[in-house]
Amino acid sequence: MEKILVLTHVDESGAELTRASLEAVAAGVEMAEALSASLAIGVVGAQGASAAQQLGGIKARVLTVSGEEFSCARYASDTAACEALVKAAEATLVFAPASSRFARVMPGVAYRLGGFVETHITALAKSDGLEATRWFYRQRIEAVVKRETRPWFLLLEAGTRAAFVGSGAVPEVETMAVTLPALRTKVIGVRAPKQGEQTIRPDAKILFVAGAGWTKKQADGQVHSAEAETLILGFLKAVDASLGSSKSLVDQSGENQTVLKFMTHMNQIGQTGATPRHPKGLSTCCHGEEPHVVGWRFINERRAISLDPNCGWARGKADVLYVADAFGVMAKVNALLTAGK
Repeated sequence: MEKILVLTHVDESGAELTRASLEAVAAGVEMAEALSASLAIGVVGAQGASAAQQLGGIKARVLTVSGEEFSCARYASDTAACEALVKAAEATLVFAPASSRFARVMPGVAYRLGGFVETHITALAKSDGLEATRWFYRQRIEAVVKRETRPWFLLLEAGTRAAFVGSGAVPEVETMAVTLPALRTKVIGVRAPKQGEQTIRPDAKILFVAGAGWTKKQADGQVHSAEAETLILGFLKAVDASLGSSKSLVDQSGENQTVLKFMTHMNQIGQTGATPRHPKGLSTCCHGEEPHVVGWRFINERRAISLDPNCGWARGKADVLYVADAFGVMAKVNALLTAGK
């Protein structure tokens, strides 16, 4: 019989599980029932017991590794914690969120335990055992895989299923003691942009994507990059949206062309394999299919603003197309948002 362990970790507060972790818990509950497998939940964090309060009503064994050493992501401590949890649960199948914290440690844990790790998992199903759907080649190729190797570690992509919502009594929490190796690194703090300067927001309800058209000559024959920055940042702040970019726009910095000062390659979607998952998306001044067909596959409602109704993105790829000038449309939208407040 399979034994499923769901590995989770806390968010920045240190006392609550991340949304991606709760999605992994939901996957564990579903597959434990489908495979008639036992279920255990492992929590890593400074206040693991407090975070476990979100698992109310779950029919599973809850294990935690707590302490200040586990408050922040660090390879040595996180690897030791995950290894101890897998051994304690005697897990054959291990589900974990594909977060930056776990994605970099899970291969090491799998190696230590003689297992196999799979990444970019978007769906799980039962068919004579467990089947996992995953993406290959920058998420352009989809495959269904099965493995006999145990333990089998699966990193689940965020945003592909509903998060677990606890209700009822919290199960008994078992605290695991972990002997850490000599730690050669020390977390002394976190440096992050101010909230007003942050443009990448994975949990935002809207993804705003800017294309190279924002930095090209407009109808008057002039480039209006300063106005473009004001309009884009104004919209992001007004609705707390996340910012994406086409490859052509972020590449302009290396071509001595006008660029948007706040735009980096971290904002690029599509050709990097980055597939954002937001309820809604708005594409502006973008052309061509590649960034949108590949990068936007998990956006539920896709809209675009373009002066060219025949571009590759407009023809059948957007749910709603506004054939208009993006500068004029976004200026009007920002005015309405300001008036609404």
